[in-house]
Amino acid sequence: MKKSEDKMRTSSPAKPRKRAKLPEEITTAVQTALDKKAHDVVVLDLRHTAAFTDFFVLCSGQNTRQVQAIADALEPSLRAHGIRASHVEGYDKAEWILMDFFSFIVHIFTPHTRAFYSLERLWGDADRIDVASDVNP
Repeated sequence: MKKSEDKMRTSSPAKPRKRAKLPEEITTAVQTALDKKAHDVVVLDLRHTAAFTDFFVLCSGQNTRQVQAIADALEPSLRAHGIRASHVEGYDKAEWILMDFFSFIVHIFTPHTRAFYSLERLWGDADRIDVASDVNP
């Protein structure tokens, strides 16, 4: 047996990193998007990167009308928690709506636009969070 094989067998397996629960405003945003039938919902944890915000919430709507409906639902849902968007871009064209809530940004895309800009790849050093395990159905 080679030393490298022996070392692999005797070393303990890497422990999964324990992840803190998502902040309430993030779970609210995710659940609101899911309630409006958003798909491919992803949260990127940017706290350990050189980003200008803590989280990105990314999701897609099937078409521009659904993208606007998701954005329309997010405003009152987060306002009920005392959170207002400081800036909203792209609502009129609705290919990509960006909603800036300071500590997190919600990106709502049409599928084509999301594939073109590929933010998940661009922010590849961020931790990708499985929202299914953090948000109640």
